[in-house]
Amino acid sequence: MAIERTLAIIKPDAVGRGLTGEILSRIHAAKFHIIVIKTRRLTKKEAEGFYAVHRERPFFEELTAFMSTSKAVVMVLEAENAIAKWRDIMGATDPAKAAPGTIRKELGASIQYNCTHGSDAADTAAFEIGYFFSGSELV
Repeated sequence: MAIERTLAIIKPDAVGRGLTGEILSRIHAAKFHIIVIKTRRLTKKEAEGFYAVHRERPFFEELTAFMSTSKAVVMVLEAENAIAKWRDIMGATDPAKAAPGTIRKELGASIQYNCTHGSDAADTAAFEIGYFFSGSELV
């Protein structure tokens, strides 16, 4: 397996409920290397740019409003097969359908308030990482 990087976000709902430490603990336990991490409050415009691929979807407005409500933690994770590995640890988008032991099953409240985001493919990861971090931050 190849070493990959993926973007991970601890969403505003999880930060607001004090779950940042728990989620970071799971990231460390899974043997990810955190390449860079920062806390950010996205503007509505930044959230719209980040989620532009979903612009025509019915949930776009609600999602971008939610993601700009308060602080989130954005980070780049590195590991073998990092994209799939992080998605497995997060679980399905809908916490009710997520596998036992996953972040979203144990900590998520709903499809919208599901605690975390992760890139779904290598090209998506490249875009998402570049959206939040400059090259000098990724060294």
